[in-house]
Amino acid sequence: MSTSFESIPGVTISARKALSTAGFKDLESLAGTNYEEVAGLPGIGARTLERLQAALVEKRMSFGGEVPEAEQRTATWTTLDSAAPETTETLESPEHFIQNLDSPRRITHGQLLLEIFNRATGQEPYVAGSSIVGYGRVHYRYATGREGITIRVGFSPRKAKISLYGLTSAPASQELLKKLGKHSAGVSCLYINKPEDVDLEVLEEMIRISWEAEPGEC
Repeated sequence: MSTSFESIPGVTISARKALSTAGFKDLESLAGTNYEEVAGLPGIGARTLERLQAALVEKRMSFGGEVPEAEQRTATWTTLDSAAPETTETLESPEHFIQNLDSPRRITHGQLLLEIFNRATGQEPYVAGSSIVGYGRVHYRYATGREGITIRVGFSPRKAKISLYGLTSAPASQELLKKLGKHSAGVSCLYINKPEDVDLEVLEEMIRISWEAEPGEC
């Protein structure tokens, strides 16, 4: 199940209408979208942008481009058993999801990433939201009381760029990023144009160390 804009506190009816008119059907569809593009929509103010970005970050996603620094919030992260309920998990298999992408190029990229993530984590993947292949589950709780469940690591073979989640904050990840190849970074995710642009052995190592790190580190 995807994350509706209605479920995000403080996102007004006018803001939801503007997002829908612009083609954004849920929170996950905003991941990787340039911040300035969304900021230019009518009815989308600074507070709404901050709330949307905070909701994205909680799900290991982010706007693309230059995102203004928001007030820092700390959270407690706890690894969940694989059988724990996942509010955004769907019944569709990752293999079926990837096979039904809209172009041979995206299918090939999705299959390659599925193989790499499967090998690096040793876990069974699942489809979260409308377009994310996730591995593992973590529960987060902020001091404000906001809490939820999200993926531990994962990827999304989106049309514009491929999004890679949960790989940027483990202690060793910054050194590996220097060796990764062509990419851009959001608050808690990486974006690549295609797998051929990066060193796949480095990517697999980043996935492995992020999976093995404590939840609060990734």
